[in-house]
Amino acid sequence: MTASTNGPGAGAPDARDACNDCPIGRRDFLRVGTALAASFAAAAATPGAALALPVRFGSALARTASDVRYAIPTVDGATIDKKNDVIIARIDGAVYALDLTCPHQHTAIRWSARENRFECPKHHSKYSPMGIFLEGRATRSLDRFPVRIDGTQLVVDVDTTYREDRERAQWEAAVVKP
Repeated sequence: MTASTNGPGAGAPDARDACNDCPIGRRDFLRVGTALAASFAAAAATPGAALALPVRFGSALARTASDVRYAIPTVDGATIDKKNDVIIARIDGAVYALDLTCPHQHTAIRWSARENRFECPKHHSKYSPMGIFLEGRATRSLDRFPVRIDGTQLVVDVDTTYREDRERAQWEAAVVKP
């Protein structure tokens, strides 16, 4: 109970009532502060989620029968290579090579900068930057290609894909950390 300056039992005003001209009350201040703290904590819990992922179009350095070579990404982001139907994504230092097509009906997916994720324009399936299925008509994540590092290049075997639902261990292992 706070002390009041008017009426019986009047005494010194409680410190909580000291700012009668403040534009925001104590409870509102605490409510907003708690919401902000929760937002920052959620962003910290999902690395890179607070910042939009830079995505650009690019091309391979070279291609042989089944291998496509790329420069190893040095910063987080994604490069879409339309010619080879490959997305090279570096997220929190891990590099993935993703199939550019939605596994539902093989439509080329697009990057949604506003949502910071990949989306299928046909049936609106949504995928994280690492190709993980989030929601929509598709029933699985984007396919991943096996990747390896050869000197200063990232080598992607485009003749082999791993499906999350059939080759889970290989799908999860299809990543390199340069």
